[in-house]
Amino acid sequence: MQPTAKPKNPNFSSGPCSKRPGYDVDALQLDTLGRSHRSALGKKTLGLVCSETARILGLPEGYRVGVVPGSDTGAVEMALWSLLGQRGVDVLAWESFGSGWVTDVVKQLKLANANVLKADYGDIVDLASVNFNNDVVFTWNGTTSGVKVPNGDWIPDDRAGLTICDATSAVFAMDLPWDKLDVVTFSWQKVLGGEGAHGMLILGPRAVARLESYNPPWPMPKVFRLTAGGKLSEGIFRGETINTPSMLCVADYLDALQWIEAIGGVKAAIARSEANLAVIADFVAANDWISFLAKDAATRSNTSVCLSVQLDAERVKKLVKLLDSEEVAFDIGSYKDAPAGIRIWCGATVEASDLQALMPWLAWGYAQVAA
Repeated sequence: MQPTAKPKNPNFSSGPCSKRPGYDVDALQLDTLGRSHRSALGKKTLGLVCSETARILGLPEGYRVGVVPGSDTGAVEMALWSLLGQRGVDVLAWESFGSGWVTDVVKQLKLANANVLKADYGDIVDLASVNFNNDVVFTWNGTTSGVKVPNGDWIPDDRAGLTICDATSAVFAMDLPWDKLDVVTFSWQKVLGGEGAHGMLILGPRAVARLESYNPPWPMPKVFRLTAGGKLSEGIFRGETINTPSMLCVADYLDALQWIEAIGGVKAAIARSEANLAVIADFVAANDWISFLAKDAATRSNTSVCLSVQLDAERVKKLVKLLDSEEVAFDIGSYKDAPAGIRIWCGATVEASDLQALMPWLAWGYAQVAA
């Protein structure tokens, strides 16, 4: 039977992700609109983005937060171009975006001392084989595979190299060991349901020391430059952005941060995401035609949940289109480079009740398409 109850919010996209519950654009503080981002008001507001992010995340003393161009991709590439080359580098990949960082390191920067550790979709590399005498580049959570690192225990405290972590679908949804991460990047449009185009770059003291002691041999585009005269450009981490940000998006981000604090902080956001994953896990356990792409439960993402369905690729597309046409699930097709399947965002801005309403529709849609 076709279900009757529908999710109140059918937005399950993995980016841009669903806005927070109760979101109202009219509630945004918009006094910065039409003002220069370099005005006293603009700088104060952008500085608040940096300081509030650090406070709510509970970053250790000495960690800096900056707003940079190009979303998470821009933040990662800024780190790669600015920091790599002094020593060898291990690049870890088990999905599309990790593979993109491999391309940057091997084909664009052309680092001869690069060691690539790669795993297929659904698996993860052997973390015990990572060489921490090298710099290490990795995604905390594979947005296109639904595979995450289980914890930070594999990262030693006495590492010689830097850890550069793309955590765009993990920050505010997973417990990150900040003292083991020298560089962390994310974007507003993922877990917080913010707007696109802006990246966040978090630097620990070891990364700052590298920046101030090492000058890469390649040309550095203006939007990647983090130092001047051999010193860190501290203004970037006080809200003095390299280029012009959208102050409307800035207001939207601050609203999302306020919501995180209102629900109980990062721990509460993590709990919401894990509760969302549990809804899908219960459904998968009860149906033999659907399974997690991530083979090991310990590495199963609680944000970008990727699922395999016992249908060929064309029928999977039909299933996705059917649920879209019924207005019960938008944008849940797997990433273009990933195996055919569905991907359901389960970050903190998604309500568990909407996922519970979606599950019967998944079963109904499967039955329609399989028949």
